[in-house]
Amino acid sequence: MIAALPMYDRPETAPANDRFWQAIRARLGFGPDHLTRDRDLWQIWQSPDLLLAQTCGYPYRARLHDHVTLVGTPDYGLPDCPPGHYCSVMVARADDPRRALDDFDGAPFAYNEALSQSGWAAPVTHMAAHGLSFGPLLETGAHRASALAVAQGRADLAAIDAVAWAMIQRHDRFAPELREIARTPPTPGLPLITARGRAPAPLLAAVAEAIADLSPADRHTLALQGVVEIPSSAYLAQPIPLSPRG
Repeated sequence: MIAALPMYDRPETAPANDRFWQAIRARLGFGPDHLTRDRDLWQIWQSPDLLLAQTCGYPYRARLHDHVTLVGTPDYGLPDCPPGHYCSVMVARADDPRRALDDFDGAPFAYNEALSQSGWAAPVTHMAAHGLSFGPLLETGAHRASALAVAQGRADLAAIDAVAWAMIQRHDRFAPELREIARTPPTPGLPLITARGRAPAPLLAAVAEAIADLSPADRHTLALQGVVEIPSSAYLAQPIPLSPRG
């Protein structure tokens, strides 16, 4: 069996994620001894041995929904977002004289990957709704790398998952070099999935109980408030924008 919690896993959160998984496993009464961190995410998400993993809403609706079972969606208690929802934070350099999103029409944009809801789909949709578009694109591979690219002047704008942005502000020394420009409308957050054919209810209950029993320190580290059930249809209703690769 495989378990993975990769989406907000960084050196500062990894020990808390390990304890979170052990709490889930204890309530299930079975499962792998450790989280998997050394395999390709698509291999993890599509494995018939998958017990529990967190994915992103865009991969879920674009490729995974017919091949996995939706378990639930963690709630991170984000301001101005319904439970289980999140948004993208559009960031620029703190010393950039431009203040409004309209001022960044055609600006160089850093994004983590083409199948990211918060890094690509949400900001592209938001820009288009305002009659705006991005200029030259830089693919970075991770939200932190996108934020760093803006801080270093390799792009003028990036869209960062709101939870990841909070962690960057907490842990990364370059965060004060960035400034929030705008936020996208909320969309369903990063879902937990299991292999197709596996019953989701015991997993959902184990996750809910594990979150409730986390220490205050671990709950703060992981920003976890609870877990909610968001229907698959809410994910599938989100638009799929053009790929940055054309």
